[in-house]
Amino acid sequence: MYGHVYRMAEAIAEGVREAGGEAVIRRVPELVPEDILERSGAKEAQRVYEHIPVITVDEMADFDAFIFGTPARFGNMSAQMRNFLDQTGGLWAKGVFIGKPASVFTSTSTQHGGQETTIISFLTSLLHYGMILVGLPPSFKGLARIDEVTGGSPYGSSTIAGPDGKRMPSENELEAARFQGKRTTEIAFKLKN
Repeated sequence: MYGHVYRMAEAIAEGVREAGGEAVIRRVPELVPEDILERSGAKEAQRVYEHIPVITVDEMADFDAFIFGTPARFGNMSAQMRNFLDQTGGLWAKGVFIGKPASVFTSTSTQHGGQETTIISFLTSLLHYGMILVGLPPSFKGLARIDEVTGGSPYGSSTIAGPDGKRMPSENELEAARFQGKRTTEIAFKLKN
């Protein structure tokens, strides 16, 4: 809603391209009524990424790997993302997702705002799809940082937006996202060969 997940997605895409892949960024349909978006300031913030196309369910069949991003909502994925995933039953029934690598990243308002639970709750859907889960391993040394407040866990990259939403992803958080994008792409190439 405020651009944090979009900024992380851009860093993920950098990592995908660094590994030789083609990054396609999409967003899911918005469910929040326009008047509430206006009052909350989200409508103005969304102008930064309004050029990103809204994904269709059928389009998902074209991808070799997925890196899903969602803001945390009380320790879970956003309603927008859940609503979109709930529409993919037809692709699931055809086995479209089986064996494809998938990873998740998130944004929370606070350091303890549900980063890990949001990603873990998302992984349940990906396991039902039959996907191969890709996390953020300890080879990404930024997970061990204690010199700054930072997002990220073995489950995936994350950022902390702050209670007012004004904190944008730190360089360590962006580096984690790039690492995750690169690693997921490398695994996708290995699985295709």
